[in-house]
Amino acid sequence: MTDHVPVLLEEVIALLSKHPHLKRVVDATVGLGGYAEAILSRFPEAFLLGIDRDEEALAIAKDKLSRFEGHFCLVQGDFAEIASHLKVKGWDRVDAIVSDLGVSSLQLDRPERGFSFDREGPLDMRMSPSENVTTAAQLINELSEDELARIFIEYGEERFGKRMARAIVRWRSSKGPITTTKTLVEVIRSSLPAPLQRKLGRHPARRVFQALRIAVNGELEALKAMLKSSCSALYPSGLIIVVSYHSLEDRIVKRHFLMWQHENLGKVIFKGPLTPSAEEIEKNRRARSAKLRAFQLTSDP
Repeated sequence: MTDHVPVLLEEVIALLSKHPHLKRVVDATVGLGGYAEAILSRFPEAFLLGIDRDEEALAIAKDKLSRFEGHFCLVQGDFAEIASHLKVKGWDRVDAIVSDLGVSSLQLDRPERGFSFDREGPLDMRMSPSENVTTAAQLINELSEDELARIFIEYGEERFGKRMARAIVRWRSSKGPITTTKTLVEVIRSSLPAPLQRKLGRHPARRVFQALRIAVNGELEALKAMLKSSCSALYPSGLIIVVSYHSLEDRIVKRHFLMWQHENLGKVIFKGPLTPSAEEIEKNRRARSAKLRAFQLTSDP
């Protein structure tokens, strides 16, 4: 497995450093523990609550953070239920909430997880393999052409979504179920003429895989629920920092932060999102689409 490199890490730490008394931090998407490790290293008086849906990732994070025993707690669950996780911990509020919305290297680099269009594996895409939720294969093989097209267009912003959905329905009608990432990529490629594929400037299946992952895991609904709970979960002066990777997520975060500012709950820290430097992108290609937005609470909701 490729080591997971935290994106915009120094920028996140710099923001947290401005908090006058950072004691309680939530890493709402703790993943493999990259942010958590840096936070606990830089702020030795802080206690960190890490949340993630992926059991395997949590086991790796627990091992990585073992030297900070007594200063962290990891829980499996959805960050949409952040208020419930705080209640179980016995916390009413926290000083900072950090969330990196990207897919981890653990998920991308494990073919059996089915997240990557570059690796052959089953069409799964569940953030937690133990969750009894619909897999990507079920969506691909059970939804109608119109339903598939809606997912590709709405969640993937794929302008050829209707064409791709039509090709999928034709394929499964003539050749049987589509059950692997390789087969799905083949079907998507078959729906687009070669000259058009060359003009795209990206892998033709990229947006479809994004759309399926979002649909399988209910990612946008979870993000909205997490943000809705965050203001009441922060102390005055509290920070919420979100790193997103596509325009759908970024628009949701931006809209919530501007709404809170309009309601005089606090201030948007940057006029526009922070993005990785050319040097960081060169070292970590997966950082290239990242956008960081931050909000500081200044009054009590």
